[in-house]
Amino acid sequence: MPHTEPEAKIFACSQSVYLAEQIAKSYGVPMGKVTFSKYSDGEFQPSFEESIRGLRVFLICSTFPCSDNLMELLLMIDAAKRASARHITAVIPYFGWARQDRKDKPRVPIGAKLVAKLLETAGATRIMTMDLHADQIQGFFEKPVDHLFASTIFVPYIKALNLENLTIASPDMGGSKRAYAYSKFLSSDVVICYKQRKEANVIETMELIGEVTGRNIVLIDDMVDTGGTLAKAADLMIERGALSVRAICTHAILSGNAYEKLENSKLSELIVTDSIPLKKESSKIKVVSCAGLFADVMHMVQDNRSISGKFIV
Repeated sequence: MPHTEPEAKIFACSQSVYLAEQIAKSYGVPMGKVTFSKYSDGEFQPSFEESIRGLRVFLICSTFPCSDNLMELLLMIDAAKRASARHITAVIPYFGWARQDRKDKPRVPIGAKLVAKLLETAGATRIMTMDLHADQIQGFFEKPVDHLFASTIFVPYIKALNLENLTIASPDMGGSKRAYAYSKFLSSDVVICYKQRKEANVIETMELIGEVTGRNIVLIDDMVDTGGTLAKAADLMIERGALSVRAICTHAILSGNAYEKLENSKLSELIVTDSIPLKKESSKIKVVSCAGLFADVMHMVQDNRSISGKFIV
């Protein structure tokens, strides 16, 4: 008889329910039932309300602030392990703490490494994520990591814009590899922003490496946090003669007064995924869902098929 994998079920942490519902709908299964009991002091406990013995479970949870999201995921992984799930795949569309991938000064933690170890210790047998802030974080895990690229959904979107004199831009030197990868598929030029920071989230100076005059610019980044870099880059490019400036960022953290910065900037549009739910609506923000991408890859993982066809950049 042919070997068949056990049935798969999809569960979600409390802050990622909407995305998980879209993924489950695209995957073709109903959402699994999980409840969270809360104590008066803030402690909580997840409980699977159906049997998962011998099954593959996909636990969907973006670990954006606050840390409760990460703790929910860890407890759900532990609960699934103790409930005899056969495979436990932590689906983390946005992997928090990824900016802490190295010691950039004395006496600081490597937070991404710590989170990787916590997930493995809890019992995750596989990790699925998208557009890590630093690719080398995959090496922090001893379990298989499916690192998906949002370019799979963003490149078709950019092509559909039919922009003349298209130029791809990176908002910093660290994102130049990503910008060059996009430019290869879009046959466009590349501009790099060189910035210096006083401290985290505070830019002191910014300069452009490349020509923007008379061009339609698309800034590419893995995340937008305070929005300061994108706003400053867009304003500078328009001052230097760019026709338009758009930004594509996978993860919309949008903390502090990010919405106000973006609204007041020269950006004509910010395109993001739904890896993190938006705090509020904005006329400049367009959401492109990553649910279909994750559902397709989850099917491939469940059926033990190669996922290489899902990579564009």
